[in-house]
Amino acid sequence: MTSDKKLKIKDLVLIGVFTVVYFVVMFGVGMIGMIPILFLIYPTVLGIVTGTIVMLFMAKVQKPFALFILGILSPLLMFSMGHTYIVLVHGIIVMVIAELLRRAGDYKSFKYNMLAFGVFNTWVCGSLMQMLLVKDRYLGMSIQMMGEDYARGLERLITYPNMALVYLGAFLGGVAGAYIGKAILKKHFEKAGMV
Repeated sequence: MTSDKKLKIKDLVLIGVFTVVYFVVMFGVGMIGMIPILFLIYPTVLGIVTGTIVMLFMAKVQKPFALFILGILSPLLMFSMGHTYIVLVHGIIVMVIAELLRRAGDYKSFKYNMLAFGVFNTWVCGSLMQMLLVKDRYLGMSIQMMGEDYARGLERLITYPNMALVYLGAFLGGVAGAYIGKAILKKHFEKAGMV
């Protein structure tokens, strides 16, 4: 790896700044999940809303592992706040795939960055997958945080067939968000050679 492709302090600072912005927006969009049925569309909406943020980040930091680091910090924070290992393991798998997609486009291809963001955006599905993979623990956590009615409503909604739709929605929301980001940030993409 050439020295211009290595992450520098400036890149790490940008990762930190974009992570904070991403997390704040993610938390704000996550408020729609206060109604259980809307929790299923949360990943789609998140991708549409955060596409501009993450695509701008990818235009500014076109280096290996930058997207992986940005992407893994939110699942890591959620894990440290009491979510199960599912969120973290799922996040690692998703971010490795997203990073490989970016690499396939040499970090400059809009097409590969768009696909990478579509995959990146599915990381949040790991939160819902807890209901299927470690149900008792997730139900207990949900009951404690949101109450019995909410948790039972979520339990009825989160099924394998519904999760397939949630993953599809998350990916498509990410793709839509990438295109919205491209339209809004056209000059940044041209400067970065990502047109």
